[in-house]
Amino acid sequence: MNLRRDVPILLAATAAIIGASLDGDGRWLHWVAKPLTTLLIAAIVWQALKNNAQEPRSAGRRPATSHPITARTYNRAILLGMGFSCIGDIALMLPFDAFVPGLIAFLLAHVCYIVAFRAGFKAGKGLVLAGALLTLFAGINLAGLWPLLPGDLRIPVVVYVVVLALMATLALARAWSPNSTDTAAGTNWAAFGAVLFVISDCTLAWDRFGGGLPLASLCILATYYAAQYCIARSASD
Repeated sequence: MNLRRDVPILLAATAAIIGASLDGDGRWLHWVAKPLTTLLIAAIVWQALKNNAQEPRSAGRRPATSHPITARTYNRAILLGMGFSCIGDIALMLPFDAFVPGLIAFLLAHVCYIVAFRAGFKAGKGLVLAGALLTLFAGINLAGLWPLLPGDLRIPVVVYVVVLALMATLALARAWSPNSTDTAAGTNWAAFGAVLFVISDCTLAWDRFGGGLPLASLCILATYYAAQYCIARSASD
């Protein structure tokens, strides 16, 4: 654990979670700390990208099965995804309903993560198992949420769920069927992050459309920041 790096992230995430439970003038804490936490996490990737710039381009460590992808390209995709995530953070906490713009921002973030993860897995049992598990989980949740979704949000939510499930499938497939040139630590961090992202988004969906959940802000934000932190660590380890 790098205290200089991780303690500010932990403090900012705690402030964002506490601020989410406050009303009135205290709400500013959430507005400041929520995007700040994501930016602090993204700084991990930014530092990794700077380190990559000092290495030979051929020193990439996450090659695809057929099209090599360098660590630099991987980190750029992750960093861009975190940039879209920060936009989504801001959209979802605006004083007016900006759920769809937030949904689009996070969808683009997952597309960036897919670009990063797609190159580091083998088609095989790992991919089949991961795809089956995510398809089952997504199908069960969509079936339960379907009657609760407003008509105009059904298609956007389905598209988002498909992209989220694909992102998590690729992350798990990389960890379960790693290439010899992949780092086990990096693929495991990415897999943990993807699973936590699914849990966070699932909790958010049931809280928003299912009538509310106890301790929803704590569950959603804690798993969300843990997810982003794990994905960021996949770029640095």
